[in-house]
Amino acid sequence: MTGKRVVITGVPGVGKTTVIEESMKRLAGEGIPYKAINFGTCMFETAKAEGHVEDRDQMRALDRNVQKELQRLAGKRIGEMEGNIIVDTHASVKTPAGYLPGLPEWVLSELQPDMVVLVEADDDQILMRRMGDESRRRDPEGSRSIAEHQGINRAFAAAYAMMTGCTVQIVRNENYLLDHAVEAMTQILR
Repeated sequence: MTGKRVVITGVPGVGKTTVIEESMKRLAGEGIPYKAINFGTCMFETAKAEGHVEDRDQMRALDRNVQKELQRLAGKRIGEMEGNIIVDTHASVKTPAGYLPGLPEWVLSELQPDMVVLVEADDDQILMRRMGDESRRRDPEGSRSIAEHQGINRAFAAAYAMMTGCTVQIVRNENYLLDHAVEAMTQILR
C-alpha cells in the first residue's frame, strides 16, 4: 500500500462529505491528490447487486450477518486501492439491535488506516440540517440521541486506534464556518 489511508467519519447530517470534497479541492490545487471512497456506497452497490436492498436507507434494517459480509467485501475492495485514500464512512451505525461498528476488525485489518478523523458539530445544528435535508429518509431523532451517537463515535474511534495504532483527530464543522473546518481538515491531510 502506498499513500495515506485516512478514515473520515461523522454522524449523518454533520457535513462530513462537504468538508471532504472542499478539502480535496484545496489539496489538489497544491498537488496533493486524494481519492475519496464512500464506504457505504461500496456496501450499497454490493447489496443492491445481490438483491438485498433497493435504496441506501434500507441498509440499516438488513440482518446483522448480511451487513457484516457487505462490510468485509467493501473493506477488501478499498484495501486494495493505491494512492492517498479518504474513506468517507460512519464510525458507528445505529440499527434496531443497537450500534454496530462502522469499521469492525475484519474491515480495519484490510484498510490499516493511518488516521481516523471525526467531523463533529453541535447536536442542535445537526438536527436542523437533517430536518432541512429532503433528499434522505432518516429515522426521526432528537438532539439528545444525536449527542449519544457522537459520543459512541468517539468511543469507536478510540477502539479503532487501539486496534490499528492509527491516530484520532476531531474537526468541528459549525454552521457558517465551513472554511474553518476545511482548513483544519486540509492541515490534517497534508
